Amino acid sequence: MSEAPANIVIRMATADDVVAIHGLIRELAEITGPFEKFRSSPDQYLRHGFSKEPMFEALVADSDAGLVGVALYFYTFSSWRGEPGLYLQDLVVTAKARGFGLGEKLLGELVRTAREHQATHLRLAVDSNNTAAMRFYERCGLTNIE
Repeated sequence: MSEAPANIVIRMATADDVVAIHGLIRELAEITGPFEKFRSSPDQYLRHGFSKEPMFEALVADSDAGLVGVALYFYTFSSWRGEPGLYLQDLVVTAKARGFGLGEKLLGELVRTAREHQATHLRLAVDSNNTAAMRFYERCGLTNIE
């Protein structure tokens, strides 16, 4: 096992993080495939996530070596529940930073952030071929994973 990344801070992403966030999500696309479906660009992330009316937000795990994790999400509303929720679009931890509890820390901070915004539920979907992610979410206590 590799050495844990040094001095990790989980914080809200800024526009300066766009290229690194895009790279992390590209890494996920390469792992889960099919990669040819990955068409986004850093410019699109900048335009849609860091404008006056952002379509998404992100938490990042920042270390001395740069970003080693990201949780990209947006707020939703359940018409059946009558309550706000949060949709986790992507949770990525770099291969070198896995196994040190960083995914759990990002998920925990995401839940805290959701509660601050009165979100009552968290939704996400996992690709059917990403069994490692399914096991991770189950270990974290998430149920009804789609």
